[in-house]
Amino acid sequence: MTTFDDRENAFENKFAHDEEMKFKAAARANKLLGLWAAELLGKTGDDAKAYAAEVVKSDFEEAGHEDVFRKVAGDLGDKADEATIRAQMAELAIVAKEQIMNEV
Repeated sequence: MTTFDDRENAFENKFAHDEEMKFKAAARANKLLGLWAAELLGKTGDDAKAYAAEVVKSDFEEAGHEDVFRKVAGDLGDKADEATIRAQMAELAIVAKEQIMNEV
């Protein structure tokens, strides 16, 4: 192997690792959002965990976070407005990234 091949492999490995971390952080943020929304909906224990799993699954409907927002906003109704949900999504994205980084 040449030095160029080694560098190419290193860049590919770093890219794959970074993408995996982004995916894990997004899934964690969605789970945390689901648990937050579950609390507002009065769900606890296994019901809250099941709802959080539904929120995580909703992220696979389309690219971006709008599918998650629609799911949570639709379920919460008048319990939380758009600004509150979006602020919570942004805050939990940061929390999730920090949690993932601390696990590595």
